[in-house]
Amino acid sequence: MKLVKDAKQVERKKQQVSDEQAEAAVKTIIEWIGENPNREGLLSTPKRVIKAYKEYFKGYTEEPNKYLSKTFTEVDGYDDMVIEKNISLQSHCEHHMAPIMGVAHVAYIPSNKVVGLSKLARVVEVFSKRLQTQERLTMQIAKTIMDVLQPRGVAVTIDASHQCMTTRGIKKETATTVTNYFLGAFKDDLSFQNRYLRYINKD
Repeated sequence: MKLVKDAKQVERKKQQVSDEQAEAAVKTIIEWIGENPNREGLLSTPKRVIKAYKEYFKGYTEEPNKYLSKTFTEVDGYDDMVIEKNISLQSHCEHHMAPIMGVAHVAYIPSNKVVGLSKLARVVEVFSKRLQTQERLTMQIAKTIMDVLQPRGVAVTIDASHQCMTTRGIKKETATTVTNYFLGAFKDDLSFQNRYLRYINKD
């Protein structure tokens, strides 16, 4: 599957660059901004940055499909939407590597099986821990849930603040971006779509 292949390719590329090489690159950036990387307060900064980056971008070494592989069919015929609101989201934009902070809302309409609720959040987490655009992130989450669970429909909404425009550039601190992606019944039937939008906008 393409996602598995992508993860393996990224892992091979990571193995070609050592932690020491990455730390040296951070040290160069510290020098470039006009600081002294050898002063006491910055001696361990390259190592700390690399450790943080491993956490920020751990999604490249994870396969989101695996979190949706265990499902449950004993749901007594439940066939209405399942909505998980306000999933906290932290990512980084691929243009400036600046943080993206916000929430994701995920919904699906089961056909004959459901998945553990934490697994929906896991899918959000895997894709968010990569360099992203919000539009692509929204689509990746929705398409993965649709492909693996084969539900009647999927809806994903992300509402996030991009520090590439709140702390630099135009510096509009209160601006947020909202993206939606609908598949199946949520795309074809506006009654489902409208109910979903009402639910996620309730306090």
